[in-house]
Amino acid sequence: MKWVASLFLAVWMTLPTGAAAQSAGAATDLVVVELFTSQGCSSCPPADALLRQLTARPDVLPLALHVDYWDYIGWKDQFADPAHTRRQKGYAHVGGRQMVYTPQMIVNGQDDVVGANAMELTEVITRHQARPSQVSIRIDGSAADGVAVALRRADTAPVLSGPISVQLVRYAPLKTVDISRGELAGRRLDYANVVEQIDRVADWDGQGTLELTVTLTDARPAALLVQQAPYGAILAAARLN
Repeated sequence: MKWVASLFLAVWMTLPTGAAAQSAGAATDLVVVELFTSQGCSSCPPADALLRQLTARPDVLPLALHVDYWDYIGWKDQFADPAHTRRQKGYAHVGGRQMVYTPQMIVNGQDDVVGANAMELTEVITRHQARPSQVSIRIDGSAADGVAVALRRADTAPVLSGPISVQLVRYAPLKTVDISRGELAGRRLDYANVVEQIDRVADWDGQGTLELTVTLTDARPAALLVQQAPYGAILAAARLN
């Protein structure tokens, strides 16, 4: 079932960007917004546009995960990955939801926002920013063999319990697609921060300090997610390049 986005351009343009966003957070203290979307979904373009606008915010990590369950209606999404569908279903299971749909945004692995509801999304992001960080991430990009990362429980956080999954996300900043079939036939659409790869690089029990080195084999943007396994809260996130 697809949901029609409730708010459009005039509303989502009100999201803070630029100088206002610069003071909202650091590169290692990000709110993660995952958009589950599809090129076969007629109600998705406003949400896709909203996610693209979020890329202007240094305090937010917006990620587009294209799902494959609309491919049958006439257009195969070029970026769809069954792993993204499994991830969305995992969030639904943990959150007690009976269905998955597009467009859907999941914020820090916990709260879901329907469609392109910019006002609700802004409120949810602000609420997550107000919460103390649970995990401290230290990044050293000068390591000879990759990016050195150190994780530890934040001083203000309660005791952490595992399993905690450390995931490396690689994504394309912008892709443009001419859609010739399906519900969006004839449209040329831009897609921002298209997730191409999510790899689990470490497991952590939340105790002590976890040190690891992440090797980046190409120049694509990379981010690290520290998540309560398998589909729980995202405890911390950072850009690596």
